[in-house]
Amino acid sequence: MAAAHQVSAVIFNLDGTLLDTERATRDILNEFLAAYGKVPDAQKEEKRLGQMYLESTTGIISDYGLPLTVEEYSKAMHPLYLRRWQKAKPLPGVKRLVKHLHKNGVPLALASNSVRRNIDHKLPKLEDWGECFSVILGGDQVPNGKPSPDIFLEAAKRLGVNPSSCLVIEDSVVGVKGAKASGAKAVAVPSLQSQRKHYYIADVILYSLLDFDPELWRFPPFEDRIQGVLPIDPLPSNAGIGDKIINNLHWVISDDCTYECIPDQISGIYLGWAKSKVHGLSKVIIGTGWDFSQQTVERVMQVDFLDSSGRIETEPVKLLVIGYIRKLQSADAILQALNITDEDRSIAKEALDLPTFSEYANDLHLA
Repeated sequence: MAAAHQVSAVIFNLDGTLLDTERATRDILNEFLAAYGKVPDAQKEEKRLGQMYLESTTGIISDYGLPLTVEEYSKAMHPLYLRRWQKAKPLPGVKRLVKHLHKNGVPLALASNSVRRNIDHKLPKLEDWGECFSVILGGDQVPNGKPSPDIFLEAAKRLGVNPSSCLVIEDSVVGVKGAKASGAKAVAVPSLQSQRKHYYIADVILYSLLDFDPELWRFPPFEDRIQGVLPIDPLPSNAGIGDKIINNLHWVISDDCTYECIPDQISGIYLGWAKSKVHGLSKVIIGTGWDFSQQTVERVMQVDFLDSSGRIETEPVKLLVIGYIRKLQSADAILQALNITDEDRSIAKEALDLPTFSEYANDLHLA
């Protein structure tokens, strides 16, 4: 967008936008279908992202030929989801953004395709900042769920604003479609990176809400960076250090544990700490993003060891990501986009000596 656009209220989706519930519940369907000798179809499941519960459930029963009614399926699955929802964590940047908007008097609503009773089970995961939302709506509280605009029209009505003066923040295509149909502006933060091309109707597409620019919507700017670095909740990772790229910059060999605690929305240049048996504790810069050049979209990561003057062994390493420096300059050429500059290194070295970041050198994950 070339110019700032005035909005008077913000409406958030819940699952995949505020809370990483998709990651927390990722294996439930696999386990459930295995009992019937079935395996999930990735393409079909991607299309279900953001659907109303009844539509999604009916589709699953039909697609996999399950000998169950909607009621029987729901009765079996609901306890499984309840347990996993308790493990869901807020996505990077959401707490910061919600509190910032609320502090500056911006009316906030939560509008989800989930039924209201399920929303109520998830709200405690928002901690105290869940109270910032003056309107909370579930898909069962309006005539039609997303991609119908009904829920956004109702949210705007309850907020006392015109839908065209609302900004909607969504992670699903159906949510973005509903937002645009209501006349609102839409910011997309895709939860499925392989589907980014389908979000073209959004006004802005971000990787995470760490990149949200309040001034683009005429809100007051953030003022919480410390010497150029935005502190984030720690993200631990167990990785393997692979081939050297140049000097002390290495590729990360990823496995199932590498991104277990790192949301799919994390992309950019970060700082943190690394610890290995051979080299001990080290300041690091982490560059991570998605490679769209191949038929299968893959996640890639590089680590630059700032303290090492010798040869870095290819060995397992514990990483703790604790600060965000900047977004990648390009999403097309991943090797070029991941380029770590001398300025990045200077910022990271100085920031990691500050108490805000240095205290994490003693984190239990690194012990």
